Amino acid sequence: MKDRGLEQKDVVQITGINRNTVKALALNANARIDFPTLNTLCVKLGVLPGDLIEYIPEDNEESR
Repeated sequence: MKDRGLEQKDVVQITGINRNTVKALALNANARIDFPTLNTLCVKLGVLPGDLIEYIPEDNEESR
């Protein structure tokens, strides 16, 4: 969200999402994201899921 000029504290204030959750998401420290959290981010920030997340395959995955 830095490209929108938002800091973690701004995201917490706008969305009401716990600051630890926002911090973990910002640092890519989460193995997953809950759909309600993703929905809240999208609705409150006016973005689409693809604006927030990116799929990066793991190096050890086999090509199909």
